[in-house]
Amino acid sequence: MKTITIDPITRLEGHGKIEIFLNDDGEVGNVYFQVPELRGFEKFCEGRPVEELPSIVAKICGVCPGCHHMASGKAVDAVFGVEPPPTARKLRELFYMAHFVHSHIAHFYALAAPDFVLGPYSPPSKRNILGVIEMVGKDIGTEVIKQRRLAQEIQALLGGHQTFVVMNIPGGVRRGLSQKERDDVVFKAMGFVEFAKFTLGVFESYVLNNKEYVDLILNGPYSLKLHSMGLVDRNNKVNFYDGKVRVVDTEGKELYKYNPPEYLDFVAEHVEPWTYLKFPFLKKMGWKGLTDGQKSGLYHATPLSRLNAADGMATPLAQKEYERMFSTLGGKPVHSTLAMHWARLVELLYSAERCLELALDPEITGKDLRSPLDKIKGEGVGIVEAQRGTLTHHYWTNDKGIVTKVNLIVGTTNNHGAISMSIKKAAQGLIKKGVEVSEGILNMIEMAFRAYDPCFSCATHCIPGQMPIILEVREANGELLQRVKRD
Repeated sequence: MKTITIDPITRLEGHGKIEIFLNDDGEVGNVYFQVPELRGFEKFCEGRPVEELPSIVAKICGVCPGCHHMASGKAVDAVFGVEPPPTARKLRELFYMAHFVHSHIAHFYALAAPDFVLGPYSPPSKRNILGVIEMVGKDIGTEVIKQRRLAQEIQALLGGHQTFVVMNIPGGVRRGLSQKERDDVVFKAMGFVEFAKFTLGVFESYVLNNKEYVDLILNGPYSLKLHSMGLVDRNNKVNFYDGKVRVVDTEGKELYKYNPPEYLDFVAEHVEPWTYLKFPFLKKMGWKGLTDGQKSGLYHATPLSRLNAADGMATPLAQKEYERMFSTLGGKPVHSTLAMHWARLVELLYSAERCLELALDPEITGKDLRSPLDKIKGEGVGIVEAQRGTLTHHYWTNDKGIVTKVNLIVGTTNNHGAISMSIKKAAQGLIKKGVEVSEGILNMIEMAFRAYDPCFSCATHCIPGQMPIILEVREANGELLQRVKRD
């Protein structure tokens, strides 16, 4: 038996490695996706006053701070048994839509586009954000940076800082929005809408108009049939900040729909000895291992799964793109892993439109920013949609509000099983007897997990060590057969 090791994997947040085991015929026998660091952030939170957690958990990750801050704020509200007033809720969502805009722009242009704009087999020295800018033009690259900056300016305005967020307090928010500030946000949000439309045009030009890429999306080794999870509003439309969690099966039929405090009745976590990252699964379906199909207990929690789980988008332009995507890809639900990139751009347009809607809402400049607190209830759950999937924060406290226990299920953790299987399917489809395991093949295997926009900083809460990749193929006795290095 031969082993191929990819360590570390690239263009993601955090650290992980892939072990590919080949049988004597040179075919892929098994693949293990491993997260080798300990996930321990929940323990850091114990013993702290619960009202401090929204600011503490924002430091889990520099990419997803707003997600953890929002889920935490909602969990703290629940601990105190209070709902923020309408203006505070809308301000939170406005911040969150700007957070989605900046994150989805970053993923598409910096992490995904190099594979499609430049090609999966392009030289590694070119296959990056600078190569993308060289291909699409300096003006477009400048606009990418500008739009991300403007989105982060809104986050800093409302959140106190774009990364170290201090916006949410129990029952509300720290500050409101003046008329002048609102006018500035409206102007920026109008630009987000236009840039989201432009980005969908880039995707159409470089991906949808390329038959080879469309065939790769539809017929390549990147398909996985799993159930789909996502937050929906009362009309079953996509919502990132609030609503019920809806799960549909592999055929698009509703399995479950539950409120955040009920999540433990529907989601459980399985542990394997070879990774520190847990495997969430649908509790009523049961753990059946890393298998896909209608009877599997695993699910997707991604931009694509959110669109699969919903009946549509809540904004008009995004709804048109939603309909076009599913029409092009053969109808709902879609199980093509690489289609997550398209779904993410539909969400980018929705986030931009929703940002503009909220900024134009007369109530957004209201002065009622916090509801009065009642007695501590001692337990609270907050759920939002992070860019990478459904995010759950669950806190327990004593009668003085001191945290005694924390449970976090982050978007990437939800997708652990799906990522593991996607990598295996890609490896099995790409590595065959007699095929040289080139750097391009290595990158195409990585494309299977890159579509998930995984954030292992959230899932493991630690910093990666070294960045060079060395891929080694060895005989069972350890003899080195082939070595591919990426600096």
